[in-house]
Amino acid sequence: MAANPCWLPVPDWLQPKAMTETTPARQLAATLLDQVEKQQASLGTLLPKAMPACPQRDQGLLQELCFGVCRWQFYLDTLITPLLHKPLRKRDAMGRILLRLGAYQLLFMRIPAHAAINETVSLASAFQLDAMKGLLNAVLRKIASTAHAIDAAAAKASHPEWLQAKIAHNWPDQAGEIFWQNNQRPPMTLRVNRQKTTREAYLQQLKEHDIAAHACRYAEFGLTLDQPVDVNDLPGFADGWVSVQDEAAQLCSALLAPQAGEHVLDACAAPGGKTSALLEHTPSIQLEALELDAQRARRIHENLQRLGQNARVHIADATALDDWWSGDHFDAILFDAPCSATGVIRRHPDIKLLRRENDIVPLANVQLDILQTLWQTLKPGGRLIYATCSIFPQENSRIIQRFLKQEAGARSECIAAPWGQDTGFGRQLLPQANGHDGFFYACLIKPTHALSST
Repeated sequence: MAANPCWLPVPDWLQPKAMTETTPARQLAATLLDQVEKQQASLGTLLPKAMPACPQRDQGLLQELCFGVCRWQFYLDTLITPLLHKPLRKRDAMGRILLRLGAYQLLFMRIPAHAAINETVSLASAFQLDAMKGLLNAVLRKIASTAHAIDAAAAKASHPEWLQAKIAHNWPDQAGEIFWQNNQRPPMTLRVNRQKTTREAYLQQLKEHDIAAHACRYAEFGLTLDQPVDVNDLPGFADGWVSVQDEAAQLCSALLAPQAGEHVLDACAAPGGKTSALLEHTPSIQLEALELDAQRARRIHENLQRLGQNARVHIADATALDDWWSGDHFDAILFDAPCSATGVIRRHPDIKLLRRENDIVPLANVQLDILQTLWQTLKPGGRLIYATCSIFPQENSRIIQRFLKQEAGARSECIAAPWGQDTGFGRQLLPQANGHDGFFYACLIKPTHALSST
C-alpha cells in the first residue's frame, strides 16, 4: 500500500460547487499536471474531482493525457529541453506543461500532428501565454518532424535519475525490464468471488458479453482482461461477483490462509480489496480492519457493502494501540505496509514525480515501527503476513531481517511458491508484462511461548 503524503488543498475551481460549466479536456489536463508538479498533489486525488468538469465524451482523453504525460514526462523533457534557445523562466512553467502535452500527443496518440500542434498552441490563450505561441509551435513542429524511438532507452529516461540508479543497483539483471514495464499501461485484473461463482463460470459470462479474458497464472481466482472495461460493464459487478485487484495483491488470502472462526486483523486496509479477499476465502472469520485515513476507510465500507460482507473497521494509527485494540489477540494478521509504491508505478505514474529518494529511509522506519507494534497483538503461535507494493529490499527483506534481529523467537517461514524470487526473508515479485505488479510478501511466525504485552 502506498504511503499517503499530506497533500495541499485542492484548488477552488476543482471543488464541486465550482463545476457549473465544462472545461476542455486538454485545459483540464494542463491544470491538473500543474497541480501535480507545483503542489505535489496526486492524480488519484485530483482526477475524480475534475471529471465532472470535463465533457463526458472527453473524459477518456483527460485520463490518457494526465497519466501519459506523467508516465513519460522525464523522457519528454529530454526531447523538449535541447530545442529551447534558453531555459524557460519559473513563471513560464505552464508553457513547459503545454509542450509536454503536445509532445505526448505527437508521440503516443493517434492524433494527426497538425491537430495536436494547433490544439496545444491554441491552449496557450487559456493560460495567458499568447507570447509563447510561437515557441510552442516551433518546438512541437520540430519534434513532429524528427523520428523518435520509444525503446528501452526512452523507458529508462522516463524515470528520475535517483530512481534509475536505485533500480539498477538493486536489480542489475532485471532493471531494463522494470523500466519498460513501469511505462506500460497496466492490465485490468479481476478477483472472482468464490462465494458467488467459479472462475470458469465467470470467464464464460465474460465471453457471452464479448469481453475477452484469461485466467491468471498464479492467483487461483484471478483473471485478466485483454482490454480494460468500465466496471459497470462487468456482469455481476454490482452484485459482488468480482472485484478489481491485481494478481500479486490477490495472493495474500492464500498466504494468510485464515481458518474458520479465527480472529484476523487486516492492518493498513484501505481501500479494502484484501479485506474482502480474506472474507471471500473464509467468510466465518472474525475480521477487523485498521486504517489511518478516514477518507480511504470509506472505500473499505463501500467494498464490504457491495460484496455483502461484514468487518469491524477502525480508523486509527496502528501504533496507538489504546485507540483501537481491545486486548483480544489475533490468530493472524495481514500487514500491508505503507511504502514507496515503486512496484505499481505503471498504475500510478505520478509516483515518479511525487516520490523522492529521501522518502525511503523514513518509510522503512515507519514500516518497522508498525510491524513491532502489531506483533504485540498477535497470539503466540500466530502468523503475520508482511506485504508491500515496493520493489526495494530496503522496505522489504531488510525490514524482515531487522525485525528478526530485534524480536526474540520470531521466525520467518519460507514461502514455497512458483511466483517471485526468494530473498531469504520473503518473496519478491517484479512487474510482469500482462501479469502481476511488483510486490513483496514475508510470513512471520510467533513462538508459542511468547508473552505479548502492550
